[in-house]
Formats: sequence, C-alpha cells, structure tokens
Amino acid sequence: MKSDPKIKTVIKTKVKTTAETNQCLVIGVLDNALQGLSMIQQQAIQQADQIIAASRTIHLFQSEFKKGSEIIDLTGKMMQLPKIIKTSLDNKKQVVVLATGDPLCHGIGHFLIKKLGKKSVRILANLSIVQLAFSHLGESWQSVKICSVHSKDTAEWSAHSTSDHGMYPLLQAIKNHDLLAVYTSPDNSPQRIARMLMTENMAEQYEFSIFEKLLQDEEKVSIDLSVEQVAQSHYAEPNLLVIKRSKPGEPTVLFGHPDDFYAQRKPEKGLITRSDIRAVVLAKMQLQKNSIVWDIGAGSGSVGLEAASLCEQGYVYAIEKNCDDLSLIQANRKKMQLINYSVVCGKAPEKMEQWPQPDAVFIGGSAGQLKPLITMICQKLNPGGSLVMNFITLENLNQSIEILKALNLEWELTQLQMSYSKPILKMNRLQSDNLVWIVSVSLS
Repeated sequence: MKSDPKIKTVIKTKVKTTAETNQCLVIGVLDNALQGLSMIQQQAIQQADQIIAASRTIHLFQSEFKKGSEIIDLTGKMMQLPKIIKTSLDNKKQVVVLATGDPLCHGIGHFLIKKLGKKSVRILANLSIVQLAFSHLGESWQSVKICSVHSKDTAEWSAHSTSDHGMYPLLQAIKNHDLLAVYTSPDNSPQRIARMLMTENMAEQYEFSIFEKLLQDEEKVSIDLSVEQVAQSHYAEPNLLVIKRSKPGEPTVLFGHPDDFYAQRKPEKGLITRSDIRAVVLAKMQLQKNSIVWDIGAGSGSVGLEAASLCEQGYVYAIEKNCDDLSLIQANRKKMQLINYSVVCGKAPEKMEQWPQPDAVFIGGSAGQLKPLITMICQKLNPGGSLVMNFITLENLNQSIEILKALNLEWELTQLQMSYSKPILKMNRLQSDNLVWIVSVSLS
C-alpha cells in the first residue's frame, strides 16, 4: 500500500532528563531570557534540581526555577564546580548550568568537559554574542579571530610591558588579524584596549564597534569608532568589542634594514651591527617563527629587533648596559611596530635570571663578562639552540674560544670583512670596515 504524500507523520521522541542520562546539562542563555530558548531548554531549567549560574543570570531566570531547587551562584566558585556537579550527579539530581550564548565559545563548556569528561556533560548551545554582534554589523564573520580578556584585572599596558602581561595575547592577535571579536570585562574594557593600541602607536590602523547589553532594554550599538574616541569613553557591561583594521599595514622588511633606518648613538664608530653582518648573524641563529631569543649588548637594538620581526610568534628579550640607549631602542621598536620585544638596562648576566629558556642567543657586547655569560647561556639554551657571538678584538675572540673548549663544546668561526663603494672624483673606490669574527655554537 502506497503512502499518501499529503499525510505527514510526526514522530514524538521523549527527551531524557539529566538524571536519567547522568549528565550535567549546560544551557546557553541570552538576556532575552525564555524568548531565546527552545522548549527543551525551558523545560530543563524548570525541572532542574540544581541550578548553577552567575548572579546576573540567576536574577534573570529565578522565576522559572522549580520550588525547592538548589541555586548556586558560581561567582568565585569555578574550581569547586566539578566536585559539586559530580556529587549531585552521583545523587541522581538533575543539574543545569546556565552560561551565556554558546558555552563552548570562550565559555564554561570546555572547562566542565575537561574536568568531568564528555560523557558527563551535555551542551545545549545558543546563539553566541559574536553572532548577534555581526548581525548588527551586517557583515560575515567566518574569518573573525575571537579573543577574550573576560578575566581578572590585567592592569594597564605600558611601553615596558612584556609577554607575561595579561593583555599581550590580545595585542599579538590584533597585530596579526584584520577582524577580531573580543569578550571584555569591567576591568579589561574597550577603553583599556584602546589605550593599549595608542601606547603601541597602532591606533590609526583600527576602528572599534561596541555592543552594549545586547537583547536588553538598554541595548546600545556603536559602530566604527576611532580608537582615540573609545579611549576617552565609558561603556556599559556586559559588552562585546569588534576590532576591524581600517587601514592596511605598510609592507614591512623583515630583516636587512639599512643602518640609517635605526635611531642610534653615534660616537666615532656607530654602535650598530652593520646590515651585512646582521644578515649573517641572523642566519647563524637558525631562527624559527616561535623562537625565544636573547640579545645581549643590544646597542641600537638592530639584531634583536630584526629577530623579533622574523619570530612573529616568539619573543626577544634584550639587555643593554648603557641606559641612555634604551630610549633609542624603544623608538626603533615603535617604528617597527613590534610587540614581541622588550629591553632592560643592566650589565649581563644581571637581570636575566627570570628570562625563559632561549632557542637562540646573540652576544654583541659582554662588558668583560664573557665566561659567566657563556657558561650561563650554555646551561639555559634549549636543545638544538644556537649561540652566536660577534667580536672585533683578538683578545675577546681568543677568550671565547678557550671558554668553549673548556666546556667541551664544538664551535665554528667565521671571519667577515666588508668593503663598500665610495665615490672619488668621478670614480669609485672600495673602503674596508674592520674585521669581524663570528663565533657560533649549536647545542644538540
């Protein structure tokens, strides 16, 4: 017998409760409360024995909780939640966690799955705040880089901040992407992010759009604001920030800048590793995108700064004993718009104890501390790491080789003498620079 195509068959399925499946149900909710939830999500909230949510979400949904249900405010209790939930599931309670939007997009979902296992957690996602924001913009968002600073107070970013600052991952993402969505917090606000870009001389390249209190009566959307404008304003919580590159960045040279590109202190012979020597040094350092680099005796910063350009996912730590040079180095860093570089004033190996283990080290000046420096570096270098040293005096060259021999290390010596054309009348001649010796060591 043939079925009538006009007749539709509806199959009803019974949705198992969390007690029956022994699962914690994590439900994505929005600020339009029940209006943004499916019938299954609504029923789960209304039938739950235990509700876990932030205080603002509890207030939003409290009229829907069944009489006698246990309500737990998760504020300040994040690390205790897995134990609380496991105990409740063992006692056959229906447990529901309320999270904002999509719990697996910078939400609590991943944390609970990691702690309790996939079999103990079921996610019922909602629209993410990012989706809602881009619907206001009327733009596609598949290429967006999603970041979060919805965390503890990171403090303000300064010109001396390094990779251990809480804002550093966001700044690195901004530098490397054209479109970002950022979950903010009351402390790590849009205006703080704007001030960070101004500090790093990046403000003119970006525009901000800010989405305050989406789906609430006080909803406010501000589109294509200047970074300077945002830095001086205040925005209601919660809010999401969309950062868009408005002006393409200038093509940048990764290494080989001419010497006069760099601000430098110029005594009789300029304190800079010449560009041709620099190229050989960087080649011998065997850099990778994520290399951690030490630059000792930074001078004008040329070697370390070009290493930072090559190691966009890594970081360069530099030290220079002449404190007056630090302002020049910082000016060069800002000119190159590098964020993965920091420099301190000191006489190496002082102030280097807390630096992370390096993959490559360059010694351009040792201030008479070659033995302790080389010994420390060879102890700290990661396997496969490289140590490269420049010398212009026979005494320092010989001392370095004797130290390496005493440490039973293999080394390689390269001698460079560069000559450059100089005009003479209507002709040209070659003028030679001093000899430079490069000693390089690679640890297996």
